[in-house]
Amino acid sequence: MFQPLSLFIGLRYLRGRSGDRFSRFVSSLSTAGITIGVMALVAVLSVMNGFETQLKGRILSVSSQAIISQDANPITVSESAKQAVPLLGGVSRAEAVIESEAVLQSASKIAAIKLVAIDDLKNDPSYAFMMSPPFIEWENGSYQLVLGHLLARQLQVRVGDKIKLILPSASRFTPLGRMPAQRNFVVSGIINTGSEADRTLAMTHRQDLAKLMRYKPEQAQGWRLYFEDSFNVSKIATQYQAQGWQWQDWRNDRGELFQAVRMEKNMMGLMLGLIVAVAAFNIISALIMVVMEKESEVAILKTQGLTSGRVMSIFMVQGASSGVIGALIGGALGVALALQLNTILQFFDVPLFAYGGSLPVAVSSSQVLIVIIGAIALSIAATLFPSYRASQVKPAEALRYE
Repeated sequence: MFQPLSLFIGLRYLRGRSGDRFSRFVSSLSTAGITIGVMALVAVLSVMNGFETQLKGRILSVSSQAIISQDANPITVSESAKQAVPLLGGVSRAEAVIESEAVLQSASKIAAIKLVAIDDLKNDPSYAFMMSPPFIEWENGSYQLVLGHLLARQLQVRVGDKIKLILPSASRFTPLGRMPAQRNFVVSGIINTGSEADRTLAMTHRQDLAKLMRYKPEQAQGWRLYFEDSFNVSKIATQYQAQGWQWQDWRNDRGELFQAVRMEKNMMGLMLGLIVAVAAFNIISALIMVVMEKESEVAILKTQGLTSGRVMSIFMVQGASSGVIGALIGGALGVALALQLNTILQFFDVPLFAYGGSLPVAVSSSQVLIVIIGAIALSIAATLFPSYRASQVKPAEALRYE
């Protein structure tokens, strides 16, 4: 089979002769370093992707991802009004919602909460995290609350217990002065999302909260939007704001948390990327030794008519081959490690109760491809200086004492 001369000689130098044990050892170390670096980078990024996806699913599914309204006044809820809400690209549906800061008081404890009031609990994403179905039918006039499990533990209440809801924002004038609206509710369900949202989350029927806030039964605070991807909120917000809608989304309450997670993920990628870079630039030392050892052979090739450019490509092939082999093997091992990480941790009896029994892992094929291409690019860059030095060998000086 036809093979370019530079490729043939470069691969032959990569394999080396039986006497070139030290050069082969240094070259193998470079390949192994790139393999380990790429494997670690792929595995860690996959775990970080899993944490980000899990956090998004658990927190953003139980909080209003976005609320739109035409003005500061309550909106009118009806099928015709709902049909008038534009569902732009990335938005799957819209439901009426009321949100308010509130206080819950049990027999022994008190806690500040974020109260979310919706019409249909079973079609809400938070229903998937219900520890047990509500024992009261979710309907107007039932005055029931669904609490996060950490909030329920803090208030020392269980399903079926009565609890007082206090709304400071809906105060009323009484003979004793201005008093916040309050009413007893029944705890009908517990939600466990496995996130910090469980400390402040409480949900009730929209019309029950509307009565306490002195809204009409057909009124709500706004329309709650459900997204196909919650992280596309910036683009969608611009489109709604351009049409004159008032916009409020999860970035107001949770934006800093996800920004911190994204920054941590980027920093982990950067630090592990530096390991790959160090391993790639080990190719420089290995190639420089090979060039010094092969000076006489390079001089002979030049006397046979090989140009400086082709000499340079020989050593680029040799150095880049280590990077390509290491990156491909490292990428494959990284994916395998990420997919079997929970099995390995269970084998070594590592407790994972804090993560729900297993680490979340999400392997991104595009991310793996970027890591592999980046490692190969660094390897090629590392070959430029030694290869250029080899191309500048002068046959007369190299063969003077041969």
